[in-house]
Amino acid sequence: MLAAHTMPGEEGKRNALYEVMQQVTLAGLARGGFFADAAFYGGTCLRLFYGLQRYSEDMDFTLLSANPNFCFENYFPAIIEEARLLGREVNITKKDKRNFGRVESAFLKDTTDVYNLNFQTERSLKIKIEVDTQPPLLFQTEQKLLVQPYSFMVRCMTLPCLFAGKMHALVYRQWKNRVKGRDWYDFEWYIRWNYPLSWSHLHERIVEFSGKECTQTEFIDLLHHRLSMTDIQQVKADVLPFVQNPRELDLWSNDYFLQLAQRIRWTE
Repeated sequence: MLAAHTMPGEEGKRNALYEVMQQVTLAGLARGGFFADAAFYGGTCLRLFYGLQRYSEDMDFTLLSANPNFCFENYFPAIIEEARLLGREVNITKKDKRNFGRVESAFLKDTTDVYNLNFQTERSLKIKIEVDTQPPLLFQTEQKLLVQPYSFMVRCMTLPCLFAGKMHALVYRQWKNRVKGRDWYDFEWYIRWNYPLSWSHLHERIVEFSGKECTQTEFIDLLHHRLSMTDIQQVKADVLPFVQNPRELDLWSNDYFLQLAQRIRWTE
């Protein structure tokens, strides 16, 4: 029986089921040799390997070096077989980015391939996978152990580089009238645990996406503007379905996050 963290109610059951299927996906990719060329990052990586106390649905991967000819489809059989061993069926399809909505495409590079994994469980469950084939570099990785559905290793971005990716998303993601509160939750988590932020990887991401140079001071100014001007109630509403303890959000205010920003520790 695969292990997954739980929270009360139907939302908790749904989130736990997502987590089990994410483990199955990683097991298939590891068995297929995917992590010789790629690394896992993003919220689901934080959840499964670093103890983040919120659920995450999507799975994000980056190649270790640019390869526009990389074919993720080569790893489909390994994922399908892993699901079959657990008595599950999975259908994998590549998404056509021409059909993306505004929100979905607002922060997606042209070099990122997107796939849907549809698992047939007690209910149909869809996991979105993004693979950046020409990624911003200057990041470090480490091997992390997962013990379900069996013991295997996954190459993950290190925490300072994961922090850099999150801060880039928090400041530069354009969501029109929507807010991704999960970015804010993760930012708080990094600060509370005193993890340093990699400036070299953050700078690489900024230049890659915007084509403009940016100093640390300029980035902090942009961050302060985002933290002070965003509707904090929208932030809370977005992240609420993914947290185990809603009382964690009671203290949240614009001023609270501005004070957190003063505690950022930088590393190269």
